[in-house]
Amino acid sequence: MSDQTNPQNPAMTEEQVDAMILEMIQGHSDQVSVDAPEFLDLLKHSLSLNTMEKKRVVDAVPTLSQFQFDELTKVFSEERVKFRELAGKHPEDIKKLVAKQQSEWTQLGDIYTIEAEKKEAGDEDQDKIDDIKANLWL
Repeated sequence: MSDQTNPQNPAMTEEQVDAMILEMIQGHSDQVSVDAPEFLDLLKHSLSLNTMEKKRVVDAVPTLSQFQFDELTKVFSEERVKFRELAGKHPEDIKKLVAKQQSEWTQLGDIYTIEAEKKEAGDEDQDKIDDIKANLWL
């Protein structure tokens, strides 16, 4: 795997994003039953949601109810059927949407990577602050 912090290659691979998002989807409530790989596939290939809308879905995973997961799965599945129908009538438009979706998927991974790096840097800063406070009371 490539170093994601390398300025020469900041973008994650599609497979890396898949693995990251799948892990997040698996963080759902214990009271909820979700086919995480299927949900990942439906979310990833949604042509109607943009990057930030997909991020909101992923961020909400820990709090989603069974009903909400079921409804999202249903909506994403219906969307897929509709876009397949449209592909026969407007193949070039659908190809453009698919290319956009693929690009935005890797952008989503980059967003999560940057958030994780910022959180880690913030945690390190907090540790330094805590060390300074502890030393002041010596």
